[in-house]
Amino acid sequence: MSRIDVYSPLYSSPVVCGVVLFAFLLTLSAALQASVSDRPHVVVILADDLGWQDVGYNGSEIETPLLDKLAQTGVRLDQFYAQPTCSPTRASLMTGQAALRLGVLQPINKNLKRSLPLSLAIMPQYFGEAGYQSVMAGKWHLGHASRAQLPNARGFEHSYGNVTGGVGYWDHRHGGGLDWHRNGKVLREEGYATHLVAAESVRLIESRDRERPLFLYVAFNAPHLPNEAPIETVDKYRQIENPNRRVHAAMVDELDQAVGQILTALEKADMADNTLVWFMSDNGGLKPGANPPVAEKAVAWLTDWFGRPLPDFGGLEFLRTNVEDGGSNNGPYRRGKGSVYQGGVLVPSVISWPGSLDARRVKGRITVQDVLPTLASVAGLSLREDQAVDGRSQWPAIADGTVQKAPDFVIKGFDGEALYHDQWKLVVENQDAPELYNMTQDKTEQINLAAVHPEQLSALQDRLADYPRGASIHETPLWRILLDPDAFGGEEDREPWADRVKD
Repeated sequence: MSRIDVYSPLYSSPVVCGVVLFAFLLTLSAALQASVSDRPHVVVILADDLGWQDVGYNGSEIETPLLDKLAQTGVRLDQFYAQPTCSPTRASLMTGQAALRLGVLQPINKNLKRSLPLSLAIMPQYFGEAGYQSVMAGKWHLGHASRAQLPNARGFEHSYGNVTGGVGYWDHRHGGGLDWHRNGKVLREEGYATHLVAAESVRLIESRDRERPLFLYVAFNAPHLPNEAPIETVDKYRQIENPNRRVHAAMVDELDQAVGQILTALEKADMADNTLVWFMSDNGGLKPGANPPVAEKAVAWLTDWFGRPLPDFGGLEFLRTNVEDGGSNNGPYRRGKGSVYQGGVLVPSVISWPGSLDARRVKGRITVQDVLPTLASVAGLSLREDQAVDGRSQWPAIADGTVQKAPDFVIKGFDGEALYHDQWKLVVENQDAPELYNMTQDKTEQINLAAVHPEQLSALQDRLADYPRGASIHETPLWRILLDPDAFGGEEDREPWADRVKD
């Protein structure tokens, strides 16, 4: 019998063509499924306002055994940088772009109608396009005025938690409105926010689509203000005299326990060895002395005059709370949340992947802008060619310690702007002379070298001036922010935020 080749009349038969096509599609489908199933699960865990020395492995008195274990057995990032406040960090995390380019320069106010630009593809979309199931639990804070701005419209198949900024841990309220939802629908449930987010994360792991790898984004509110924690956990730290630090310690303790619940769920699901877990904080810790001196002086004058609490007018008590009530510890680093100095941007970060990563410490600079391109290189994500990425994949440094040049990192805080370039840091503080630090020799920013290296100072000033800047999304007038502040918890005086969303 003669062979049948592509020129055989038999191949023109519709039946045979259909069989061949079906067999080809089955083979292709199997190959695609194999390639997807070979990809690791990815869990990104974001803490809120966690200071450098709020974790045990950095010398804290707070008990964080689960995070300490991750640091001991995983990859500890000794120079991980975020933006000084929450929304800018989240925007960079989701896009790989600089907050300055995005125009997301400060926390998104509850009355702001704009958001992280909707034209941009973001992390959960990239994971979804690569065959992942993208889900989230916790704080969004990247836009909440319209359905198009919410997590379910931006790539997450499931979302749960709050969409604005900080909420009361027990009452789940922000700025006068209940801010707790599941998939965009108002959710009234009792419980401590950290416990609820952990429980939802565990449920998402247990109920996952087993035909697809999982991308889980967990954005805890802890240990952001208000200072609230279960009394039995606060009692563990009765030896801490400062009441704000005492409750803050309990909040971090609860955060650590919550991370442990997620890790345990991964183990029970037999996922641990094939799951990359990346833990980080969104900015440095909030503490007295972290804010611009003018704010500190204003609050000191007001409290001397009116006492505590300040009159509930013009956002005065909200301002005092943010200036005085923070309980973080940023170690030897200057200032904290909101600041361009090290205390505001150098944050704890650890990566764990038991099946693939050995324990190591990475001392090179890695930033929140590097997270997306790094995960893309590991998980096989195809990033948009027409969408800028300011970060770079740091997988070589993470995987085997390969030293590579870090891209420039530009930050904007309440006290000015800063540029990291090679070993140098330029600080342009509001209305003050520029400062220049050698971060290899002076990690705590004590020696201003601006007068010693004028050429280097000038070159960095030019780089900062030329850095791409997008139009700011922040259009809420200051008077409205002051008259209707983003209070964390408290009286409910308006409809829930999920019900205020416009279609």
